[in-house]
Amino acid sequence: MKPAAFHPFARLLHWLMAVLILAMLFIGVGMVSDLSTRHPLLVELHKATGLLLLLLVLVRIAVRLTVPHPPLPADLPALQRLAAKASHIALYGLMLSMPLLGWAMLSAGGYPRPLQLPAIAPHDLQLYALLRGAHSWAGYLLFATVLVHLGAALMHAWVRRDAVFKSMWPGPLRDSK
Repeated sequence: MKPAAFHPFARLLHWLMAVLILAMLFIGVGMVSDLSTRHPLLVELHKATGLLLLLLVLVRIAVRLTVPHPPLPADLPALQRLAAKASHIALYGLMLSMPLLGWAMLSAGGYPRPLQLPAIAPHDLQLYALLRGAHSWAGYLLFATVLVHLGAALMHAWVRRDAVFKSMWPGPLRDSK
């Protein structure tokens, strides 16, 4: 039998990563637009948070694959089911690829990596430029996908008033029906 709500650990991971991803998006934008004395601090914060997010997304994928999660409402139209599945695949793919692209970019550029991690790409400035562009575009795509995800969550909470939003909310909610 499927549970009515996500496991508390899955919810904790979801909300922790949501906060960190939003912070990363703002840190990333600030990092590329602020070349003042704060720039090195923002870069180091971005790298450390990116590594933390990589570890968290690996744990999150393991939890998603092993811990039962609630089903979508039975009356959800097929196109919305497909959109939900596709958007979750996109979110997980982007959450995994963003830190890996950053790590590869640092490796290709010859920059220091957090915790002296090994290089995962050869030192090559053309590859660095390609990876830097890919990391930036993936960031925009992640931001857009997060906005779509947020829109869908609010649609479930305020329009459909089904159990989808409540199944991931970290605390108690008043019954919306």
